[in-house]
Amino acid sequence: MLSRIINKTPWLSSSSTHVPLRVTCSSSASKRVPKSEESSSPLRTVACGLLAVCTVATASPVIAANQRLPPLSTEPNRCERAFVGNTICQANGVYNKPLDLRFCNYTNKKSNLKGKSVAAALMSDAKFDGADMSEAVMSKAYAVGASFKVLSGSTFDNAQLEDAVFEDTIIGYIDLQKLFTNTSIRAEGRVELGCR
Repeated sequence: MLSRIINKTPWLSSSSTHVPLRVTCSSSASKRVPKSEESSSPLRTVACGLLAVCTVATASPVIAANQRLPPLSTEPNRCERAFVGNTICQANGVYNKPLDLRFCNYTNKKSNLKGKSVAAALMSDAKFDGADMSEAVMSKAYAVGASFKVLSGSTFDNAQLEDAVFEDTIIGYIDLQKLFTNTSIRAEGRVELGCR
């Protein structure tokens, strides 16, 4: 049966009709297998193994990351907590209460975020455009989709930038030289930045 389906699948044969490949990966010890299907048993085992590997390998890491995040805080002043920061002030991400800054807007906050500790903060889709975050501690922060436009004067020391997108960014020459020394930037990011 498996060989019949494979012969009808266009990317496995020259036939022009498209029939999806269907493999059943279960068996029963009490079921008698006819001699004609015994020869396809190793092929079924390999196909089932490949399907299992594909299923696990193609699971989206973004979906997995979003599932691990706690629900959005319902505190009315959760966005203002950034101005206080992580009160324990440990860069290793230890906190007494999660700092949930997701979807908050800090555009052009010139002094309120300066020197604050937002270590281990949840900052997904927050806007920090034009904010002064000099001397701020952001280690272990989760900032997927956050915007930091008009960021300047950064050193990028030990920054993990492997998935950073630099498309349409304007970075000063001195800051760009500092950024070139960061080894975590992938090849595509180096091309976007103009690294040689």
